[in-house]
Amino acid sequence: MKTVINPEKEMKDTGIEWVGLIPKNWYIRPLYACLDEINQKNSPIVTMNILSLTNTDGVIPYSERGNQGNKSKENLEDYKVVYPNTIVANSMNILIGSVGLSKYEGCVSPVYYVYSAKSQIDIRYMNYLFQTEPFQKRLRQFANGILEIRLRVSSHDILHQKVAVPDYDEQQVIADYLDETCSQINEIIEEVKASIDEYKELKQAVIFEAVTKGLDKNVEMKESTIENLESIPSNWEIRRIATLYEESKETGREDLPILMVSINTGISEGEVGDDDRIRKVVRSEDKSVYKVVHRNDLAYNMMRAWQGGFGAAQVEGLVSPAYVVARPKCELDSRYVEALLRTPIFTEKIRGLSYGVADFRLRLYWTYFKNLRICFPPLEEQRQIADFITAESKKLDALIHEKLELVVELEAYKKSLIYEVVTGKRRVV
Repeated sequence: MKTVINPEKEMKDTGIEWVGLIPKNWYIRPLYACLDEINQKNSPIVTMNILSLTNTDGVIPYSERGNQGNKSKENLEDYKVVYPNTIVANSMNILIGSVGLSKYEGCVSPVYYVYSAKSQIDIRYMNYLFQTEPFQKRLRQFANGILEIRLRVSSHDILHQKVAVPDYDEQQVIADYLDETCSQINEIIEEVKASIDEYKELKQAVIFEAVTKGLDKNVEMKESTIENLESIPSNWEIRRIATLYEESKETGREDLPILMVSINTGISEGEVGDDDRIRKVVRSEDKSVYKVVHRNDLAYNMMRAWQGGFGAAQVEGLVSPAYVVARPKCELDSRYVEALLRTPIFTEKIRGLSYGVADFRLRLYWTYFKNLRICFPPLEEQRQIADFITAESKKLDALIHEKLELVVELEAYKKSLIYEVVTGKRRVV
């Protein structure tokens, strides 16, 4: 099957902005004429199979989410029953495409809506219609909530939206085509994502090799006294952080930019804009409460250190008072130390030195961090390794970026195709 553009002479104007032109033999129907809402409570217990909904994987068993998502309630009697071939929509995330077609019998949170198809309606066609961005943008006009992440659309407002609907036979043809085509696109996307993961693993391996073995492949090695690190070059040392750095609590100045440490990119090299600041953290306009970082200082986010939240400062600036700033006590290149501390071996060691009741509460205090033992090459070798990592990372990051752009393009193409087909602008032949 393929699609062709429907000639404009065979189209009619719906008067609905997000729908636009549709084939003359199509109809405009409110969703309540196409779908029935199912509000069957799981009481008495019909099923123990808890289902979850994501905007990437659709409807899946809650057990397949691992540790992601909100914890399910123990009392399942308040949950709604879901049957195969029903649409499940999250009332608070429908605006970002959190809608899916269930293959399972199970139950979902009471904040979800569940819809079944009326006679002469293909539920798959309706599900694809829900996936279109113009429809989601239309629903935004009916959303209520005090926060963007809590915007809720009522089922009444959803069911009163008007949509384009062809005859049942054409709905089936469209759904069959989109099932096949979207599956093919998704396979390509997964292949591209797999190659991205391979590049990321390669980058991690290149960095680990450089910061633990150096750049000379023929160098003489010696046994390491660091657990899980078997050997290091014979001219390297093992040093405690406390012998290399001291904690700095120098407070801020108005003329310095506010910087941020990222678990992905280290410390920023310029003023952090409002859009980049971590949500729910209120920025103080009094810069005197911030800590100063000088070029080559090592700063880390106490709560994200175990995830690699370290950065070597490339410019003078300010960081949050919740960060720890370590200032070199001797000649060294903090870029090397940053790269080393981001490797899996050392992030695991840092995790062990952090304290808190849960992962998201783990904090790395200077008192414990200063006792961490690391491998430490001569200064010139540190610089060579840091320069090498910068150059290699730039190459691999460019390849990763290229692949990520391809994923974005494929996702955009899929969304555009779905919209054009379910509004009749392209005809399946």
